[in-house]
Amino acid sequence: MKLFKNIPWALPESKLSIWLFAGVFLALVVFFSVSPQFGIFSPNEILPVSPGNGGAGSLVEKNDLVPPANQTTESPAITKQAHEKVPIGSPTNFTANQTTESPAATNKDNEKEQTSSPTNFTVQENASTSVQPHPLKPICDLSDRRYDGCEMWGDARTAGANGSHVYFIPPPAQLAGAEAATWSIRSQSRKIIAVREVIVKSLNLSNLHEAPNCTVRRSVPAVVFALGGLTFNYWHAFSDVLVPLFTTVRAFGGEVELVATHTHADFVRKYRRVLAALSRYPVVALDADAAAVRCYRHLIVGLRGHRDFDIDPARTPNHYDMLAFRLFVRQAYSLPPPAAALPCRSSGAGGDGGGRKKPRMMIILRGGTRRFVNADAIVAAVERAGFEAVRMEPTPAADMDEVTREVDACDALLGAHGAGLTNMVFLRTGGVVVQVVPWGKMEPYGEWYFGSPAAHMGIRHIAYSIAAEESTLYDKYGKDHPVIADPDVFYRNGSNAKYYWREQNIRLNTTRIMPTLETVKRMLLE
Repeated sequence: MKLFKNIPWALPESKLSIWLFAGVFLALVVFFSVSPQFGIFSPNEILPVSPGNGGAGSLVEKNDLVPPANQTTESPAITKQAHEKVPIGSPTNFTANQTTESPAATNKDNEKEQTSSPTNFTVQENASTSVQPHPLKPICDLSDRRYDGCEMWGDARTAGANGSHVYFIPPPAQLAGAEAATWSIRSQSRKIIAVREVIVKSLNLSNLHEAPNCTVRRSVPAVVFALGGLTFNYWHAFSDVLVPLFTTVRAFGGEVELVATHTHADFVRKYRRVLAALSRYPVVALDADAAAVRCYRHLIVGLRGHRDFDIDPARTPNHYDMLAFRLFVRQAYSLPPPAAALPCRSSGAGGDGGGRKKPRMMIILRGGTRRFVNADAIVAAVERAGFEAVRMEPTPAADMDEVTREVDACDALLGAHGAGLTNMVFLRTGGVVVQVVPWGKMEPYGEWYFGSPAAHMGIRHIAYSIAAEESTLYDKYGKDHPVIADPDVFYRNGSNAKYYWREQNIRLNTTRIMPTLETVKRMLLE
């Protein structure tokens, strides 16, 4: 009887033990069966790709993944979770330091989630999305009012046979969708100047056969530009070629090849030091390079010229300006360093007794129009003002090494508006340029072509505008002729250049200019 009395109590206890044991067993089965899906991984660990790869077992590192374009790489969620363990399959957004992988319930469910949910990216899907090529932009830009230019990265080829040609083959990923295009580029810094044009062709699958085979492969970039035009003129050589060439290639540090069209041996020889300072390689004459097809990974066609004989530093690499250009040119010709004092401030004999020399003023004597017809009187006046006068008569055949040394040894230049004033680039910092501005409302031209550039390169500029009586036009036409009395007439009808640029010479009033000379001397010695 006692046995049967204990049965009602023992039976519930045994049932409870059985249910408890079954519950624990079931929990263990569930835990071991699903733990691969909910395991804990470090956010910088190498992860297996999603099951959609067919079980290949490839590895992709999470740090190599690029976030979608509409997500940033820094957010409060990332900051909070950067050092936390994030479970795979977490609903957190896809970021640079974490990824999501669909639960492997069934392949069918997995595929449905990958295709229907725009927020749950698999590793493979995101990797393919992040390397989609961008649409190919036009390689040439003709929108600037002063110059046209092209820039190519990848496969660019120059050919001098039958004219000057450049061929560009887009990258393979963009070739199928590329549009064929052709540009005719005046590859100097001013597209209003007639120079030999470069034909630039961007190819696609339809005309890929036009690209000539490479005969020379270069590992350095190249710049294609035109000589010719007005570069026989000293000022235009600097303003149209040398200054914009500096702007375009200086950032390459000499590791660039210069490819010139319409090449003049005289130009290359005359400015060889400047060209050699810009590039460690000989200038390639594209027109004479008919047998060669040169291939480059990076090619520029055209020169970036912002202003006449000037630079806009906001539009140049490293914010180069005219001061940088002047110092660069002085270094190219091995002139004294930037910190060198003006010659008149150097100690020496023949000065004022205070250890300073007489300031030296170079008088530029033009041989064509706007020349000084009383040069000897001007030289005498300069000497009376307390300067050592130095004559310069510019010639196309002048040796640039000699010219640069002579200018560097002077403290000031004096000359009529014209190309000879370009020599200011060889003055030392703080030197002075006196520009004699001819009659006929020429002041704006004087300021634009020389006044502003001088200020931007660290040279002081003084404009001396002549009186009507100092112009030979006064002797020829008289004071009542519109050439003297009303210059605006000729600006309106477009004949101003005929009279004021080409027909005028100057008889400088040495008494009238004396206060200007005294001002220059005071500026130099203060």
